[in-house]
This record gives sequence, structure tokens and C-alpha cells, in this order.
Amino acid sequence: MTVLSAGRLVTRRPADALFRFTAATCASIVLILLAGMLIRTTWSAWPAFSHSGIGIVTSNSWNPNLLQFGGLSFIYGTLVTSFIALLLAVPVSVLIALFLTEIAPARIATPLGYVVDLLAAVPSVVYGLWGVFVLVPFLTPIWQWLSSNLGFIPLFSQFSSGRDFATAGVILALMIVPIISAVCREVFRTVPADERESALALGATRWEMIRLAVLPRSRPGVVAAVMLGFGRAVGETIAVAYLIGGVPNKVTPHLFQQGSTIAANIALQFNEAASLPLFKAALIALGVVLFVITLLINIAARLIIRRGGRAA
Repeated sequence: MTVLSAGRLVTRRPADALFRFTAATCASIVLILLAGMLIRTTWSAWPAFSHSGIGIVTSNSWNPNLLQFGGLSFIYGTLVTSFIALLLAVPVSVLIALFLTEIAPARIATPLGYVVDLLAAVPSVVYGLWGVFVLVPFLTPIWQWLSSNLGFIPLFSQFSSGRDFATAGVILALMIVPIISAVCREVFRTVPADERESALALGATRWEMIRLAVLPRSRPGVVAAVMLGFGRAVGETIAVAYLIGGVPNKVTPHLFQQGSTIAANIALQFNEAASLPLFKAALIALGVVLFVITLLINIAARLIIRRGGRAA
């Protein structure tokens, strides 16, 4: 079929219409699934929301035997461990990506890139078991030393065991490094070679070229990579459940104390709650809260990327 569009003859073939319909259908399916997931989980969690109200996110008392379902400590543990992971993983990931794209020769960058990508394919339960048998014995003396010598700082005081917020944050950092690094590598590769060569031609050193030509152009992509890693850290379950201690009702500034996260608590207690409707609804309500947190993270990432794109 031929139509007139903006003064030009445009031919629309059946294949084009079929492609548009297929693409629109797939996009709609994603939105429908997302909406259905949110509606169904909220409906299942509604008895807990009705029972506890806003206390689901503001109360620190979690005692299913007394029908107390305050999830503040789990929200706190989720955010603390995720921020620790970001603090450790982002600099390492960006430096790995810069090394592989800007510094390392191809004969080194290619196999090393495969190794980094392979880390993303390791199951989380393997990370958790490795953390229990290797990371905890390795970090425990370090945490004890920090607590003994820097205990006047609240973050490092009151050492309890090697399974705590800090150790869970470290294992999450190891898990999100390959994700952030892989995305950052692809972002850095999109910077036009002309801009790199122009900076070098003007007498810039390699570091100055990276700082002036590569990083400014890559800022929105790096932000997206960081938020993607943050979303992975927020939703991680098994590895954190092994390493954080699984202690509820723990909102503390001390990183060497045990605690729990939303995902870990759901994984550990869901079987126990199967025969208790209100308890089960409370765990599903925590899942809804986690869903909202990840949604807010993605919205924030989009706003930051859009603002960065306008500034550029």
C-alpha cells in the first residue's frame, strides 16, 4: 500500500505491518505481565496490609507468633548491604572496564573479558557456599581487627561474628562486579574513536584522554550500569541468606552485626508460613515492598540518565 506522508510517497508492505504488530504485542505482553504480577501479589498481601497497615514498612517488630509483621529491619538490611556492595563494586567495575577497553592489548583484554563475564554466570548458591567456607574465615580476623582498633567509629564497633552486614555486602559486591563491568565496557566502546584521537593529538595523556573524552560521554551509561547492579544486589536471596545471619528486628549502624534482608527473610520463612495465611500474606507483602523498591530504583536511574543526556 502506498500513502502520502510529509509530501513523500511511502510504501507500506505487509511485512512492515506484521513487524509493527509483533513488536507492539511483545511490548504489551511485558507491561501486562508486570501489571498482573503487581496486582496479584498485592491482592494476596492485602490481609497483611489490612492487619499491619503502614507498620509493614515503619515497624521494627517482626514476630509471627504474636502476629507482628513489621518489616523495617528487612528493608534496612536490604538497603545497607546493597549500598555496601555498590561502594565496593562500582570503582572496581569501572576500572576493570577502562583497563579492558582503553589500556590492555587485545590479546589480554579478550580472554580477561570472557573471564569477567563468566563470573556473572556463577549461580548465587555457589557464591553463598564459597562465602561461608572461604570468605567468612578470611574476613573474620579483618573485621575483628577493625572492631578492636576503630571501634570508636560506630560502623566498626560491636563485632558479633563473620556473618553480618559487612560480609553480605562484600559477597554482593563480588556478584555485581561482572554485571556493572560488562555494561560499562560496552558503554566505553561507543565513544567515537575520533574523540580519543583528538584528545591524544592535542597532547593529552592517556588518563587525561579518558577523563576528558571517555568518562563524560559515558556518564549516563555508567549510571545505568550502576543501577542495574543495584537492582541485582537488592533482589539477591540465597547468598545473602547464608552470610548475613538471618536475625530480624535489627536496625543498627554497626556493620559487624547480624541482620536480614527482604529477599533472605522470604526465602527462609516461606515454607514455615505456608499453613499460616496471615504470615504468608505478610511475606508476600514484603515481596511487594521489594518490588516497589526496585521500581523506584529504575525510575531514579531513568531520571538521572535523562538529566545527564540533557546536560550533555
